[in-house]
Order: sequence, then structure tokens, then C-alpha cells
Amino acid sequence: MSDKPSYLDFNSQAYEWKPDIDYKQHPELYRVGKGEQGVLICEPYKSEIGQFWRFKTESIAEESSSKIYELFLAYVEHHDFVGADMARKYLQMGFTRARRYANYKGGKKYDKDKDYALLEKGTGQQEKAKAAAVFYSRWKQAESNALYAQMKKDWKSRLG
Repeated sequence: MSDKPSYLDFNSQAYEWKPDIDYKQHPELYRVGKGEQGVLICEPYKSEIGQFWRFKTESIAEESSSKIYELFLAYVEHHDFVGADMARKYLQMGFTRARRYANYKGGKKYDKDKDYALLEKGTGQQEKAKAAAVFYSRWKQAESNALYAQMKKDWKSRLG
């Protein structure tokens, strides 16, 4: 397996999520996928949730993750699984992106000038580690929501 980033060989035609689909109008086309897949594509959720996604400092992460978690709860309450899953993905992405900035200077993991070799870990910002911890807590809180978990199980068994 290569250490190179997966986006180098990205095949947009084969990608399940499409930017020209309104996933509120056509939720049946949404797939859960792995991790954060589709999070920066699926509209209108990308616009509804993404505007609040910030992780520069611990306090900004607190405010951001709280707002996104509120949206998550509202989507769950309205039985909007796609919205809830997208909000959960933004919480997860807050964690992973903040961790990347905590681990790597400038958040850059690969050196494109050196055949995408992994850069040295441990050169990042410690403030981002605190932001990552905030998002991690909210992400796990969302995943442990019983109604969301049941909605996800039902969705995956019906639609994938």
C-alpha cells in the first residue's frame, strides 16, 4: 500500500456523492460511506453546516462544535438522517483536521516536492490539539445518540 495521499488518484466519476444533487430533495441517493466521505459535496447540508465549521482555537472549536451539534440534534428530531449524518461528519472532520494541524506544521502531511513523502510529525500547533479534543468529544456524543444510531442502522440496511 502506498503512503501517497488518496486524492492523487481520485476518480470523481466513481465517487458516490455528487455536487449537483440536492440531498434534501433526493435523500435516497445519499450513502453513509466511510468516515467523512461526501461532507464537502452534499448540498444543501454542506452550506447549512459548513458555515459554522471552525477549529482555529479551543474556544472557536467549542462554539463551532456546539452549533454543529445543535444542528445534529435538530436533524435527528426531524428524522432527517442525511442531515444528522452530515453534521456527525463535520464533527468528525473537525477532529481529524485539527489533529492534522496539531501533528504537522501548516496542516500539511505530505511533501509534494518530494514525491509526496510523509512530512515530519510533531511540528504542528498545540492549540489545535485542544481544538481536536473538543471536536472529538462532540463527535462521540453524536455517535452515541441512540435515535441517530438506529436511524443509521436502518438507513444502511435499506440504502447503503
